[in-house]
Amino acid sequence: MGLLDTQVALVTGAGGGIGRATAQLLAREGAAVVCADRNAGTAARTAQALHEGGFPALAVEADITDEAAVEAMVSAAVSAFGRLDVLVNNAGGSSRRDVDVVSMDAGVWDRTMQLNSRGPMLCCKHALPHLLAQGAGAIVNISSGAATAGQLSMPAYAAAKSAVLALTRAIATLHGREGIRCNAITPGLILHENLAPHYPAEHVRIDAANILSPRPGTAEDIANAVLFLVSSMSAFVNGHVLPVDGGLFAHTPTYAQTLELGLESLRLRD
Repeated sequence: MGLLDTQVALVTGAGGGIGRATAQLLAREGAAVVCADRNAGTAARTAQALHEGGFPALAVEADITDEAAVEAMVSAAVSAFGRLDVLVNNAGGSSRRDVDVVSMDAGVWDRTMQLNSRGPMLCCKHALPHLLAQGAGAIVNISSGAATAGQLSMPAYAAAKSAVLALTRAIATLHGREGIRCNAITPGLILHENLAPHYPAEHVRIDAANILSPRPGTAEDIANAVLFLVSSMSAFVNGHVLPVDGGLFAHTPTYAQTLELGLESLRLRD
């Protein structure tokens, strides 16, 4: 018996990284999984791998910035499996041109908002009627640690992911009494195969110096958190944000530098 037996889960951005790891875990826990991605080939590969493991799955090509595509994606899920119980809003992304506010191209800002905040809203808009009709359902929105603290880059991405946190609380508040749970995850740096080749080694070193865990985060760490939030294990958790960042935001800003000095440096002198 799995935690999600008889349930149907829709995962966006399921073609790789966190989305693929999430689709695989939810399938192992008994869910029929709709693997949605704007890249039809990667969505199909994730779904095919699930089929080969004996799990029911459906691949759907969908660009979440296109409302008609989102509506068709949700309809395909319900048509294939007869219901919808879980929505994981994982699809998103950033632009190398999202550097600072002074040089911001308005088109980059708008595209980043479309993908990272408008897209999840559209997915919720079209999934919610099905969840409400059955009086139960769970939504998990994948935000980012960038939404919780200022940083020296990607202001558009940070703002868009902050909007996802507000959307999460709004949906929980609007529909919690109708059986809907909506929570969010703020991952730290997760170097899955889609991100690792593009992330500077020096920044990886800085991140490693500031997390409290003895290892870097993996896509499976986020998938495990998603499973908790969509299953009965979190039945009394609604409208909240779960950081999955190895403790990155759990300490003072001087943690890494103090650790380099040594803990003896903290002792008060006579």
